[in-house]
Amino acid sequence: MPRTRTIARRALFPVVLCAGIAIPLLSFELLGLRIALTDSACPPGIYRMVSRAPSRGDLVLACLPDAIAQLGSARGYLLRGRGCGDGIEPVGKRLSALPGDSVEVVPDYVAVNGQRLQHSATLLRDSRDRSVEHVPWGRYTVPTNQVWLFGTKDARSWDSRYFGPVPASSVRAALEPVLTW
Repeated sequence: MPRTRTIARRALFPVVLCAGIAIPLLSFELLGLRIALTDSACPPGIYRMVSRAPSRGDLVLACLPDAIAQLGSARGYLLRGRGCGDGIEPVGKRLSALPGDSVEVVPDYVAVNGQRLQHSATLLRDSRDRSVEHVPWGRYTVPTNQVWLFGTKDARSWDSRYFGPVPASSVRAALEPVLTW
């Protein structure tokens, strides 16, 4: 009889382990929670997707257009993940410029409607010392149905100063902090 219990316990272990992983993951998905582990746009932590139209300055979750996402993945800036059609994780960035806004990109900073963004100097090399392409220096008027996304907590953020505006439809939701560290 004790041998049967040992076999049953061993058989039950993988089930309990899978449930211990699946239940929190499913709960996160059902509650619209996301974990941010990088600090380019916000403190690391747990964020909740909220059902309201995002506005300027909001932290948002966005799926980058395929070509941009593929480049980010190839360079190691983005990971594979769920949530976007191309199989690359969505990004969390600040919605900094909306249609009609003026965006100025110069080597030392980016300004939106004349207001300089923090930590927005455009880097010419990434953290692996590889050259990084950026949008051409100059002033831009954000076209209809486009937005500019920035990570202004860290100068190393790979964002619209490098790849330019993205379709407004790329923005999936506004994010609000639940727990940060």
